[in-house]
Amino acid sequence: MYPGGYTDTKPIDMPDNKTVWSSRQGDVRKQEQRSVNAKSLPPQQQTIYLHRESSGRGGKAVTLVKNLILTVDDLKALAKKLKQECGTGGTVKDGVIEIQGEQRQKIADVLQKLGYKVKIAGG
Repeated sequence: MYPGGYTDTKPIDMPDNKTVWSSRQGDVRKQEQRSVNAKSLPPQQQTIYLHRESSGRGGKAVTLVKNLILTVDDLKALAKKLKQECGTGGTVKDGVIEIQGEQRQKIADVLQKLGYKVKIAGG
C-alpha cells in the first residue's frame, strides 16, 4: 500500500544516489550535465537563447548564450568566433558563453548564419 491508499500504482523510480553536492566531488548535477553533452548536436537541431545580464557585474552588461548542446571544444570554438565577430572579450562558464557588452543582435545574426535557431530573451 502506498501513501494516500493507492495500491495499484507503481512508485516512481528514484536514483539510488540522491546527493546533490559533495565536498569531494562538488556539484554532482553539473557532472551529469557534462556527461550528457559528450556529443554536439547539429546547429539546425538547436534553439539558442540570448540573455542580457548585468547583476553582480558592477552594472556592466554581459550577453549570455544559453541552451547550447555542444562538446567542450566546440563550445570554446564557438565562443572564440563570437568574440572575434563582436570585437569584445568573453568566456565559457558552466556550458554558457558569456560575451562582454550588449551584443545580442550581433550574436543572433552570426548564429543564424551558422544555422542555429535563435531567440532573444528579455527586452
